[in-house]
Amino acid sequence: MPKNPIRLTISQAANLFGISQKTVRRAIQEEVVSYVVVRGVYKINFESVLKWSQSRVKIKNKVDSKGIGQYVDKWKIKNKLYSPNPKTAENISEKSEEDKKPEKTG
Repeated sequence: MPKNPIRLTISQAANLFGISQKTVRRAIQEEVVSYVVVRGVYKINFESVLKWSQSRVKIKNKVDSKGIGQYVDKWKIKNKLYSPNPKTAENISEKSEEDKKPEKTG
């Protein structure tokens, strides 16, 4: 667990995951997500709501269609320079290793 966990309000979680606030409140009531109450406002642990959303097929589908998941394809970087496949990553690391080696003078 990170030192400073990310916490969301009920409305932020609902918007991010493409579900209703009522669904988020139901998850809190069923104690399937961890939360704290700060000045009367529920602050839900992002990691717990993410795990919960991925464990329920119906909610996972909503995340993919109405929530943040609908943007994932748009975020994929197609330029291999910035999104290397494993072979390209090996080439990049080999080049950086060569750059670190001292030059031999003969």
